[in-house]
Amino acid sequence: MAQIAAAAPSREDFASMIEESFGDGHLQEGSVVKGTVVGIEKDVAVIDVGLKTEGRVALREFAGPGRAADIKIGDIVEVYLERVENALGEAVLSRDKARREESWGKLEKAFQNNEKVQGVIFNQVKGGFTVDLDGAVAFLPRSQVDIRPIRDVSPLMNQPQPFQILKMDRRRGNIVVSRRTVLEETRAEQRQELVQNLEEGQVIDGAVKNITDYGAFVDLGGIDGLLHVTDIAWRRVNHPSEVLNIGQQVKVKIIKINHETHRISLGMKQLLDDPWQGIEAKFPVGARFKGRVTNITDYGAFVELEPGIEGLIHVSEMSWTKKNVHPGKIVSTSQEVEVQVLEVDPVKRRISLGLKQTMRNPWEVFLEKYPPGSVVEGEVKNKTEFGLFLGLDGDVDGMVHLSDLDWKRPGEQVIEEYKKGDKVKAQVLDVDVEKERISLGIKQLASGAPAAETGAELKKGSVVTCEVIDVKDGGIDVKIVGTEFGAFIKRSELARDRSEQRPDRFASGQKVDARVTQFDRRARKVSVSIKALEVAEEKEAIAQYGSSDSGATLGDILGTALKRKGEESDNEGERG
Repeated sequence: MAQIAAAAPSREDFASMIEESFGDGHLQEGSVVKGTVVGIEKDVAVIDVGLKTEGRVALREFAGPGRAADIKIGDIVEVYLERVENALGEAVLSRDKARREESWGKLEKAFQNNEKVQGVIFNQVKGGFTVDLDGAVAFLPRSQVDIRPIRDVSPLMNQPQPFQILKMDRRRGNIVVSRRTVLEETRAEQRQELVQNLEEGQVIDGAVKNITDYGAFVDLGGIDGLLHVTDIAWRRVNHPSEVLNIGQQVKVKIIKINHETHRISLGMKQLLDDPWQGIEAKFPVGARFKGRVTNITDYGAFVELEPGIEGLIHVSEMSWTKKNVHPGKIVSTSQEVEVQVLEVDPVKRRISLGLKQTMRNPWEVFLEKYPPGSVVEGEVKNKTEFGLFLGLDGDVDGMVHLSDLDWKRPGEQVIEEYKKGDKVKAQVLDVDVEKERISLGIKQLASGAPAAETGAELKKGSVVTCEVIDVKDGGIDVKIVGTEFGAFIKRSELARDRSEQRPDRFASGQKVDARVTQFDRRARKVSVSIKALEVAEEKEAIAQYGSSDSGATLGDILGTALKRKGEESDNEGERG
């Protein structure tokens, strides 16, 4: 017994051993120490860290998201020493805190070296998810989960996968990670490798991955290419979904590769024959074809002549009579129409078509049906300062000038008696097919017209005396003395000299001589000009009393002419 007692250390010696143990820095509170699993009781593991008493650690602390606790008696584990002894005399240990301390060190090193770390998404929180980075908990924002927004994240939960640390603050215990960055890097590497194996002009098989308004994205085996809507077919495709479906296998041609952005442009129509080859022979100018209206715009309508070939009917070529009407009111989408080829431009791939050219010119038809002198009936469509516009047969309009409303009364007064919608009879005076004009007269059908012989002496070139009826800014209204004819002399026809072409030189009731420049007996229209009379008199004077090389001035010649004319008048008076 004495020997045993002598062999056993004294209480003081044991205390000194404890002090020595703490003194080496390995068993200080707040540090990570190594211990041995000496027992497993229900849901806790008993750990001996070299203190006078063991500590207990919950088995769940040895587990992790996606993996169970793998621990047995005799295992050496690292734990965090929170307290050497609690109220029960046991050491307070934590496996979680030990792992966290160890992880933070590794994570800081990975963050500094821009290295990826392994983690497991184990819970969803506001704005994102929590990730276990081997003991350290990080935040994964929802925007950093994937390259594209995903609705169901459950397949990613509890699955070990790489993450990139975006930000970490040890003092606050914050770590922010991204899965998206890792995917983008991996994808970029894959894209670069795939792009290097592709060439422009290459024909390759792919699968339609996504469809948008402007085209379709085709998976070329790990990298996407854009098939623009205009490169799907030679014919017009309003929306890619008309031709393609998601998942559909397609054969495409690589049109362009941008090695910097890794963008690939694809085409399907390039694998087919170009329908524009020999287009001028297929659709010669002047020929007529039937086509289907594919699209209507403000400026016209597109007509498909054959698959891949479209022409434009400009709004000005759609109707002879409907000038300011939207094309949609003349034709409709999918309607079959007959058109005439007006122009073909194979370089710009444009064909100009005409719709109205397939119909007869309504002014030609009207002239055939109603030659000048015919009586027609029309509805008053509009009243202007020039006269009345009547809607006539064939959807054409005719105009009754103010001077053709009444024989005796001024047109400005008579026009007030008409209103829109009135049915009016008129006589056709003239039809100008090229200018698309029809002149009508109402007074020609009325009683009280001047006798036919009234204008017997009126002919082009004759000199008449006119009485000024009204003076206007643009000229003067006159009545030819001795007849019932009236006329309007424009400002430019009031005198030969520009300085004298002033309407204010004249006054109502004044008599002036003028020369008849036009007389239409059937239409009963007459035009007169003071300027024409002066020019004619000047030419006559030069012919009789001088020449261009005589040396006499124009004033001398006219003075001589007037003097001789006066002498002749005096002699005639003496003889009388």
